Amino acid sequence: MRTTHIHKPESVGIFKSQLLTWSQQFHEVVWMDSNEFHEAYSSFDAVLAVDAITCIQSDYHEAFSKLKEYQSTTKDWIFGYLSYDLKNTVEELTSINFDGLQFPDLYFFQPKKLYLFKGDTVKILYLNMVADELEDDLIAICQSELVEDKKRSKLLNDIAIKPRIQKEDYLVKVNKMLDHILRGDIYEANFCQEYYAENIKINPIQIYQKLNDISKPPFATFIKLDDRYVLSASPERYLKKTGNKIISQPIKGTAKRSENKLEDQNLKAQLELDEKERSENIMIVDLVRNDLSKTAIKGTVKVEELCQVYSFPQVHQMISTVSSEIESSEHAVHVLESTFPMGSMTGAPKISAMKIIEDLEETKRGVYSGAVGYFTPHSDFDFNVVIRSILYNETKQYVSFSVGSAITAKSNPLKEYEECLIKAKAMREVLED
Repeated sequence: MRTTHIHKPESVGIFKSQLLTWSQQFHEVVWMDSNEFHEAYSSFDAVLAVDAITCIQSDYHEAFSKLKEYQSTTKDWIFGYLSYDLKNTVEELTSINFDGLQFPDLYFFQPKKLYLFKGDTVKILYLNMVADELEDDLIAICQSELVEDKKRSKLLNDIAIKPRIQKEDYLVKVNKMLDHILRGDIYEANFCQEYYAENIKINPIQIYQKLNDISKPPFATFIKLDDRYVLSASPERYLKKTGNKIISQPIKGTAKRSENKLEDQNLKAQLELDEKERSENIMIVDLVRNDLSKTAIKGTVKVEELCQVYSFPQVHQMISTVSSEIESSEHAVHVLESTFPMGSMTGAPKISAMKIIEDLEETKRGVYSGAVGYFTPHSDFDFNVVIRSILYNETKQYVSFSVGSAITAKSNPLKEYEECLIKAKAMREVLED
């Protein structure tokens, strides 16, 4: 039974910062922040879940079956992630590329303490709360240092970020992917490359805060699971369930921003009219429509928004919204399983694209291009796509971020490489600062 408390801090911004600092005492932390981004389907402005009562950790073998059992048995809030490599349990696929991060393929936990932000109010839910526990926690939170406090330690040593794939090799690999497209093996594939640093220590909260301040995305996430961290500035939703309604919001199409207002408007207008970017987006919309149809009531799959351009601090992005209705008897985990991984991170046809991706990429994606999210006690859920994210294994002192772009018949390898650099800019800045 969860005990509920309503809290109205004097300053929501300060309370959020103090809360994130306070949360670091726990082994399990999931923080999600919409950064007040205006979008119609947001349930909360921010969420913090900490301190596992129960958890599930698994490799990809029968991962969705294990998650279905865990979610059905718990019937409570659970938070965690689905790694990209769960594709291996959905289809007959493998992942044998290098993995410097060593994250579990799936991890979810049932939090003891949960903070839900909406407007100027924080709804606090504690499981099995003991006397004075909440009052003591609120005092401790308000005494915590702000994340931005300059007294917090900076990076302990210089970071030398290296590409896993050199530029010349990247261009060769994109040309091989274009050969696959010309042969008709695929129409489109998302090709990604890793940037990494070894033997370094970082302050995860500081890095997350810097990344979030630069990007201000609608699906920002900070995860701590013992010694592993996900610091995400994701702008993309994978899948959300509210009652019987499912929505997916794939992103395909990126343009840089400019400090010159007129030039910035021109860059946005060019993206809106760019045939290549629109074709990329529309192909993934078709893929998402097909994925949603696997669990949808017949005739309910709809494209609510097609190729709409949204502006973020670092980039302009082309986003579409696809929705469906499901039967009440449809299991929430099955909806995720039947659509996983997100079409924007794979390609079309999906299985062929994933096989070619695995062959040409040099790093196991792991949590990158997977999904972070939560289930409610009523089996609703909301998951982002893990992009624009820094992953950190504190014990191994290994930091990694990956970026990618959609390769189609109209792709120019050099321009795809430049698009990756645009997407990598914010993450490189916060690590090298």
